[in-house]
Amino acid sequence: MRTLQIRDERARVLAEQLAARRKVTMTEAVIQALEGELTREKDKEPLASRLKQIATALAAEAQPGGREMTKDEVDEMWGH
Repeated sequence: MRTLQIRDERARVLAEQLAARRKVTMTEAVIQALEGELTREKDKEPLASRLKQIATALAAEAQPGGREMTKDEVDEMWGH
């Protein structure tokens, strides 16, 4: 079995903080963090796909034709 050595000061501080918050050892904190990140990477949906889903949902809610905005509405939208 190899020992995990954290030589980078920032990495060590972050591992200590996570370990303290979770009340686990630094080794367990690093394992949990890495497992969590690997799960997120595996489950990550590409940005283009997420944006397409959002665009499709918004298009389904849009009313055909729309309407003209008043100057007051435009000014309010831009914070004037």
